Amino acid sequence: MRVITDGAHAPVHLFSTVATDETLRQLRAIASQPYIYGFVAAMADAHLSSGVAVGTVFATESALVPDALGDDLGCGVRASRTSLAASALGPQQLERVLSTLSRRVPAGDRGRSAPFEDESLVDRASAARPALSTRELERRWPTLVARHLATLGGGNHFIELARSPDDELWLLVHSGSRGVGGAIAEHHQRAARAAHRRPLSALELASDAGAAFFADLAVAQRFAERNRSALARLALECVSEALSTETHEIESIDVPHNTVAREEHDGRSLLVHRKGAVRAAEGDSVVVPGSMATATYLAEGLGHEPAWRSCSHGAGRVMSRREARERVRPEALCAKMGRVVFDRRRARDLVEEAPQVYRDVREVLDEQRALVRPTLRLEPVLSFKG
Repeated sequence: MRVITDGAHAPVHLFSTVATDETLRQLRAIASQPYIYGFVAAMADAHLSSGVAVGTVFATESALVPDALGDDLGCGVRASRTSLAASALGPQQLERVLSTLSRRVPAGDRGRSAPFEDESLVDRASAARPALSTRELERRWPTLVARHLATLGGGNHFIELARSPDDELWLLVHSGSRGVGGAIAEHHQRAARAAHRRPLSALELASDAGAAFFADLAVAQRFAERNRSALARLALECVSEALSTETHEIESIDVPHNTVAREEHDGRSLLVHRKGAVRAAEGDSVVVPGSMATATYLAEGLGHEPAWRSCSHGAGRVMSRREARERVRPEALCAKMGRVVFDRRRARDLVEEAPQVYRDVREVLDEQRALVRPTLRLEPVLSFKG
């Protein structure tokens, strides 16, 4: 761990050895804010993003920072061990699964072209939900849920099938709160900026605006988890349909990485903000994905306090999307994918997510060996990207 002070309000605990100057500027910017308690932690996958760098973790005593989380509130990864052996899926079966996923799972930035037809899932996504803070958000909720539940999203979101060393088939789903979280985030980011007229503005939890954001954030985070659950159910239906055999989930882990949580640290009750970072308290189960063609690791949290008991949410980008489009050719992406089944017709679009755009996940795990202990390596056999 490297400690960066540079005269900011708080030091930065940096767990990455490759963070760029632009990323460091973003880390110093958040560390300079007066509401920061103690220090800012930057995970091993820290990289440039909008507002606050991905991989940033910080705590406050009473301040909430809507700009710190981005738009996809509650985004995360669900890992499910299935009832199927990975060896049951040869190349032809995997191609059938991919074709079925492409037909049944809405992907990309937009939601469904028509509302989701499974009313039972829509109802469960809204069950026992507290009212949102504004009439406009309440009015939009039913339409947003119906159009965005069980949708994947674009960018680095994915559905993946992976093989364990014991030939178990695992399902991995990376998605978030979609249009629901986007609407909630946009409203509260505007409220914070209007109140203080500067970037990275904070809302006090005791204020009406702060309490409203915290309550709405909880709704968005819950919807994100429900969305991943619905996507996992839909993906397993696709596997079952493609193989003409029943496939079900045996166990699952759901790990969000765009969150705020009330936690006890240093003998105080603090509001811990994590953007693109995962809680890794002692004994926590965490998921650290690599890339489309490289392994995902399940790991156990070690409760490392200098990292706010957190770890990376993945391998971390080493190229921006623009750089990837300029530097990675579709043929190079296909070569890197090896035997992993993916939609080769979309190779030109998928270069933004090519394996060479990401760090080696083994290096990332090495840099955070004080934060987590790997427990299981999962090798991809199919990748479906938004």
